[in-house]
Amino acid sequence: MRAIKIVLVLIWFIPTMFCTNVDYDHRALVIDGKRKVLISGSIHYPRSTPQMWPELIQKSKDGGLDVIETYVFWNLHEPVKGQYDFDGRKDLVKFVKTVAEAGLYVHLRIGPYACAEWNYGGFPLWLHFIPGIKFRTDNEPFKAEMKTFTAKIVDLMKQEKLYASQGGPIILSQIENEYGNIDSHYGAAGKSYINWAAKMATSLDTGVPWVMCQQADAPDPIINTCNGFYCDQFTPNSNTKPKMWTENWSGWFLSFGGAVPSRPVEDLAFAVARFFQRGGTFQNYYMYHGGTNFDRTTGGPFIATSYDYDAPIDEYGIIRQPKWGHLKDVHKAIKLCEEALIATDPKITSLGPNLEAAVYKTGSVCAAFLANVDTKSDKTVNFSGNSYHLPAWSVSILPDCKNVVLNTAKINSASAISSFVTEPLKEDTGSLEASSSKWSWISEPVGISKVGSFSKTGLLEQINTTADRSDYLWYSLSIDLKDDPSSQTVLHIESLGHALHAFINGKLAGSQAGNSGKAKLNVDIPIALVSGKNKIDLLSLTVGLQNYGAFFDTVGAGITGPVILKGLKNGNTLDLSSQKWTYQVGLKGEELSLSSGSSGQWNSPSSSPKNQPLTWYKSNFDAPSGSNPVAIDFTGMGKGEAWVNGQSIGRYWPTYIASNAGCTDSCNYRGPYTASKCRKNCGKPSQTLYHVPRSFLKPSGNILVLFEENGGDPTQISFATKQLGSLCQHISESHPPQIDLWNSDTESGRQIGPELLLECPNQNHVITSIKFASYGTPLGTCGNFYHGRCSSNKSLSIVKKACIGSRSCSVGVSTDTFGDPCKGVTKSLAVEATCA
Repeated sequence: MRAIKIVLVLIWFIPTMFCTNVDYDHRALVIDGKRKVLISGSIHYPRSTPQMWPELIQKSKDGGLDVIETYVFWNLHEPVKGQYDFDGRKDLVKFVKTVAEAGLYVHLRIGPYACAEWNYGGFPLWLHFIPGIKFRTDNEPFKAEMKTFTAKIVDLMKQEKLYASQGGPIILSQIENEYGNIDSHYGAAGKSYINWAAKMATSLDTGVPWVMCQQADAPDPIINTCNGFYCDQFTPNSNTKPKMWTENWSGWFLSFGGAVPSRPVEDLAFAVARFFQRGGTFQNYYMYHGGTNFDRTTGGPFIATSYDYDAPIDEYGIIRQPKWGHLKDVHKAIKLCEEALIATDPKITSLGPNLEAAVYKTGSVCAAFLANVDTKSDKTVNFSGNSYHLPAWSVSILPDCKNVVLNTAKINSASAISSFVTEPLKEDTGSLEASSSKWSWISEPVGISKVGSFSKTGLLEQINTTADRSDYLWYSLSIDLKDDPSSQTVLHIESLGHALHAFINGKLAGSQAGNSGKAKLNVDIPIALVSGKNKIDLLSLTVGLQNYGAFFDTVGAGITGPVILKGLKNGNTLDLSSQKWTYQVGLKGEELSLSSGSSGQWNSPSSSPKNQPLTWYKSNFDAPSGSNPVAIDFTGMGKGEAWVNGQSIGRYWPTYIASNAGCTDSCNYRGPYTASKCRKNCGKPSQTLYHVPRSFLKPSGNILVLFEENGGDPTQISFATKQLGSLCQHISESHPPQIDLWNSDTESGRQIGPELLLECPNQNHVITSIKFASYGTPLGTCGNFYHGRCSSNKSLSIVKKACIGSRSCSVGVSTDTFGDPCKGVTKSLAVEATCA
């Protein structure tokens, strides 16, 4: 009988023993009664694959993260009203459970407006067609749908017991998103909408706090949070709420036609340290892994398929060094201060112009942050009787208020150079369609070719016509010219965007595309007409729908006119805008599901055309060998979309070239960062390489299908695998010791100097060569190191002896190791190695 009682007690206790209480006070989130310093990072589940999730999350944990943050994408999960989809990359429950299995928390940003450079901001298009609806304001039809979806997601999480209050990993949820940036446009209705959204969210009884980002008037108990490149000056709207940073932009998004953004890690680390210096306790990187905009999910318009974001883990799932490693060290340094950070508020004092100290001290616990916010000059400061050197635009972290464990401008982490190794498309020799040219093809008809086309007087706005079922809308018109046409005839077209192709009598006459700053088009295309009947076919296309701004859902697309023939005989013009146009939504090839590669009457590869617009291509191929990440290099193609085994890898556009202006050879991290600073790749295509996840591929028998709009040469397409090139490190005598060796004891601290540490990322690789080693005054960057005015002649032999044949090695950066090649000069050690 006693045994039975014990079992009954255990059965009752198990469901509640792992439940977690999450609350907050003015300093921090409080988990099970204890304040927490939390480092978070954004990973959007549909921008990678379920096969990638475990490794991405583990790399995040290894980088020092406590929390994974993600949006929930309404249009992904409810593409048709009342019909939900949570399969594959859309499996939100599986993603949250994968995070939990790694031992991390989740911040679930339900929104359900996401922005996120995602198509239509995450809203489903059917929402647009509900009578009387107005988005994101005090509008009953909108609020009803928003509540239904928000409740759907909350209920789904509850059913799977995923909230912390149920023993799950979700410790935070977000309602709405950056509404405060645009709420003034909505007036009083915007204010009442936010109050309604807060009450609606809290009524769902998740058992965890809710936040609103960029919402200074977020009503209690909602926590208002900060988004931006810097949030150290942010103050929550109540002294009962903690200082939280929901989006620290680790880089910026790429647009077709734009240069590639990058944010120096020294600046990013500075921003993080400044936030915690000035009272912050929750910080999230947007993005920690950006990923890929598969299918037609990009917003913008003109957001590129790559959503790499210069994040610590790159688009392909590879750790980006030194960004990942240096931030990992920053996280360790902050966690060494956690006991002091959660115990009290900071005492902030000036140490001079642009110099600031923040001290967290209670009893015997003390931590300090020393900041130099000058954008040019290094400074030496006196603090608590000691002297500290502070590089410009940097923060030194002192977990014991005495010894520096890290300075944000001094990187102890290795750098890595990755490169893409290209190889030709490996033809599947077992395919019945195999031939020397490889590419079967089908021409997409010009103009109207589908059942379901319709005619209407006047020019129609595109989104209202297509409901975004396709990027494409045909506008077709026939006109009769009785007189011989002029050779100077011009077709004038005005469009809301985003791009168009004009065909006259079945032949391409001209094309035009907008850009991320101006989607609208105003184009004059010289054309050749004939006497008698002429056919004008205009193909209008979208490149992702607007995702941001007040009333963004009302921003249109397509050829709304006027459309005018100019330069007719005797200088006459003919306005075609009010004539009866025939319309076709989408392509014939879309209707036939040519993207699967298994349907349609494909023409023989032996006759495959090149540089022909509106062409579908298909090839069978074997996957590149090995396990390295795979991309397709679309050099030689124009613009279109690509599918691998029926799965869209997104839009490709390798012919859209970035401006020659706006890039620099080197990037100075000092001073405030903006999205236009430190750009790369000016004067080159915005994106030529497009990610193909390994899970999309089979060893052989793969099908690649392309729809090419402009005309290209598919025989130039190649595969590329991303591989590690070189591993580098450059450490000076003034660097703090490696953070794992830090000791608060002053005497021990003096005995440990800086070390150069190299480690091959692949566990099965070892260091096989040392391409460069110099102790003295070496110059340059990884891949381009060179000797300065002095260098120890022992450098190469000492580093080779320590490193060759090992996966990892460390070398002390001191005269004890190398001798003194130049006395009285601060020296450093630079090394470039390769792993295999």
